[in-house]
Amino acid sequence: MASKEEAGKLEWRISVDINGTTKRLVPKSGPCERIFLWLKGLVMKVIVERITIFMSKTWRIGADDPAKVVHCLKVGLALSLVSIFYYMRPLYDGAGGNAMWAIMTVVVVFESNVGATFSKCVNRVVATILAGSLGIAVHWVATQSGKAEIFVIGCSVFLFAFAATYSRFVPSFKARFDYGAMIFILTFSLVSVGGYRVDKLVDMAQQRVSTIAIGTSICIIITVFLCPIWAGSQLHRLVQRNFVKLADSLDGCVEEYFKKKDVSTNENEDEETIMKLQGFKCVLNSKGTEEAMLLMTLFLFFVITQANLARWEPAHGSFNFRHPWQQYVKIGAAMRRCAYCLENLSICMNYETEVPNQVKKHFGEACLKLSSASSKILRELADMMSNTRKSSKMDFLVFDMNSAVQELRETLKTVPVETNKPEEEVPNNKEDRTMSMSLHEVLPVATLVSLLIENAARIQTTVEAVDELANLADFKQDSKKKTGDKKPKQPVPLSS
Repeated sequence: MASKEEAGKLEWRISVDINGTTKRLVPKSGPCERIFLWLKGLVMKVIVERITIFMSKTWRIGADDPAKVVHCLKVGLALSLVSIFYYMRPLYDGAGGNAMWAIMTVVVVFESNVGATFSKCVNRVVATILAGSLGIAVHWVATQSGKAEIFVIGCSVFLFAFAATYSRFVPSFKARFDYGAMIFILTFSLVSVGGYRVDKLVDMAQQRVSTIAIGTSICIIITVFLCPIWAGSQLHRLVQRNFVKLADSLDGCVEEYFKKKDVSTNENEDEETIMKLQGFKCVLNSKGTEEAMLLMTLFLFFVITQANLARWEPAHGSFNFRHPWQQYVKIGAAMRRCAYCLENLSICMNYETEVPNQVKKHFGEACLKLSSASSKILRELADMMSNTRKSSKMDFLVFDMNSAVQELRETLKTVPVETNKPEEEVPNNKEDRTMSMSLHEVLPVATLVSLLIENAARIQTTVEAVDELANLADFKQDSKKKTGDKKPKQPVPLSS
């Protein structure tokens, strides 16, 4: 055994005579060192791992929607530009101590799309000018009233704050001017009450209005000319995509219901069918019936909000300044009613009562024909929205759907339902006895048939809403020529 000391550390080696090698002996670590290593591993596992997961999620958010990254960059640019009023002395002296209001304006009014930014900018400027003017007028009246100055200011603040707050409960006013009412209350209170202790009230109000105008101008210029994100375009694309998803889900529901279980299908086809079934749930981002009801309402609320914001936007792309954005609310409501039917259709697929194959065979062809005709209309509506053109074959598609509805109704009338007759009255024809169906066997399919007919009526209402939008927005006529000179005579209108 040999020992030596290297670099102030004692090292032990054991010589083995078999192959002439040496083995280094490392002393066991003490309890303090083991605790330190345990804490180090815990920190690396808990903190570093969570930071890594958080960073990966953050990266996916930006990768899935680059518009969010663009919005963040535009906000940073706007704040950098408006901060010049604090950095440069001449601009700071011109704006006075109210230069901070320009920075506050950018932080508050800059939104992710052009319509929301325009709405807040206009509301803030108009409300600031109106409230500032009224505040100066109230201050002048109060100074002329002598000892009643405090009483006049207090009463005016109460009355105007009451009126502005009450206006926020009016639905038509709240939809477009809610932010303006809040800024009016804030500015009027600051000017009227602050004027009691400030000598140069007019100069203060002028500087505040100018700094707010500078902040809103920078926001509007950046949001319009630097990678603009239009609320109207977002709404238009949303409606167009949801038409396709509703058509896919309608086809998927009916095909899955009447699919024969004994026929082996390809795995890729099964996955495609599942994706179609989830189409209407993608529209609603829903997993359950209760969530579906809630999110159907949220979907319509989102459409209403986007339509109100799009009304503030200037003309862009194929949308004019007076584009009928409120018509999208009607289309969204009609789509929501179709989604309700699809939700009920998906529930029919999960019935615990087993439907015999002969019942499905009796209704299968007519139901598949109606679902195919209905989905074709939904896809044609999606093409209309995508191309902003009127359809040349919509009348023929609606005619085919109504014909399929009449055929399905006739099929429903010809169902051979069993009756509780005595055995001697039942015919001896074996074929009639095998084709007869009991009422509890027919009811599940009859429910699906009634939902398909109701869905066709709601689709026809959606077609009327889209046609009205095409007329109001002056959609161009489709270049494709019609196959016939006259419109087909449609069957009896569907009941809604």
